[in-house]
Formats: sequence, C-alpha cells, structure tokens
Amino acid sequence: MDSIDKLLAELQTECKEVQPQQQQSTSATVKSFISSSPKSASLIDNLLAEVKADFAEEDAAIESKRQLELEQERIQQEKIKAKQLEGLKVQAKEWLAKVDPLSSEGLWFERFAESYPSKLEAAIEYLRSNE
Repeated sequence: MDSIDKLLAELQTECKEVQPQQQQSTSATVKSFISSSPKSASLIDNLLAEVKADFAEEDAAIESKRQLELEQERIQQEKIKAKQLEGLKVQAKEWLAKVDPLSSEGLWFERFAESYPSKLEAAIEYLRSNE
C-alpha cells in the first residue's frame, strides 16, 4: 500500500506542475459547484414545491370564495322568488274575490282550476301566465 501512495503522490505533483495554477482553481470551483449541485437542486425542488403549494392554496381559496358567492346568489334568487310568489298570492286572492263565477272568465277558470290542488294555486298560475 505504501508504494501505491508514493505513486499517487508522484502523479499528483506531476499534474500540479503541468497544469497552470488558474486551471486548478477553475477545476476546484467546478468540482465544488458540481458537489454542491445536488444540494442546490434539492433546495430548488423544495422552493418549487412551496411555490406550487402556495398556488394550490390560493386556487383553493379562490374556488371556495366563488362557491360561497354562488351559494349567496342562489339564496338571494330564492328570496326574490319567494317575494314574487307572495305578491302573486295577494293578487290571486284579490282576483278570486273579484271574479264572477258565472261569467265566461269565471266558468273558464272553474274548468282550469280542476287540474290544480287549490283554486289559489290555479289563480297564481293563471296570473303568472298573463304577466
């Protein structure tokens, strides 16, 4: 083993003499960069993973906000429909009180209302179709 170490030492000194000092510093820099590359690659991978997670989190927050807005819009539309229905109920009650059951309109309405559970519902549908 001792002879191998001597040969190795001789080769190293020969290489040092052949290569200029600049090349040695450049190769040392390249070697240190190459050896640190896996570390920086994993650091870059970690940073990319964090950025990706941030974007995914932001996308999820935007989607959640959009779903909430859609739900609020749906609730608002239901409230509007309920108000409209209440208004139609009032109009239908007034119309039912005013219609003469023996008039042509009253007789027609009696036949029309047979297919509905109540005359009020039939009157609501009749008024809705006339809007």
